[in-house]
Amino acid sequence: VAQKAMPGTSLEGIRPTNIYKVVLLGSTSVGKSSLAYRYVKNDFKESLPTVGCSFFTQTLNLEAGTIKFEIWDTAGQEKYQSVCHLYYRGAHAALLVYDIANKETLNRAKLWLRDLEKEFLPDEIVIALVGNKTDLAAEREVATEEGEEFARTKGLLFMETSAKSNHQVNDIFMAIAQELLQREQEKASAQSSRGRSTVDLGVSRERTRCC
Repeated sequence: VAQKAMPGTSLEGIRPTNIYKVVLLGSTSVGKSSLAYRYVKNDFKESLPTVGCSFFTQTLNLEAGTIKFEIWDTAGQEKYQSVCHLYYRGAHAALLVYDIANKETLNRAKLWLRDLEKEFLPDEIVIALVGNKTDLAAEREVATEEGEEFARTKGLLFMETSAKSNHQVNDIFMAIAQELLQREQEKASAQSSRGRSTVDLGVSRERTRCC
């Protein structure tokens, strides 16, 4: 059952803890599992076949608060796609991963985006387009500019990574964390503003009755 971001209490007992569900989507062999493994374990494994879905957790202690990522790594094979649909329900963030050395995997990532757009409103989920395997630069089929441009037109975060060389793996997850926290703060600020205006209206009505 999908859960919303749950404020809790961090180990320090001071800062709030937000739990966010993050899903990794993309074709098979683009390196989704390797990205998750590198991020959580700071290690690299060449072949990590995923059957259905794998699950990782990672906690970040930031100034604004503590974040716990629940990372769902989905299998890229076509036969698992209907099952994956269940896994990304209730997600707060998604990484659409493609292989820079395989143009077709970018096209596949675009199809995953279409699925997400049917499931979520734009402000309900943070989506990042991730061009993985920069260590294969000599075999590149997708220019950085192409990924950047597509991400810009769709309002996505964008970064190129390499799970193998640990290039920008932490950075993309940090960018997602910061975007999620920023949205939380904006939401809280908006609610606070609505709360103040309600109080003000109450006061003015009270004065009208008095006088």
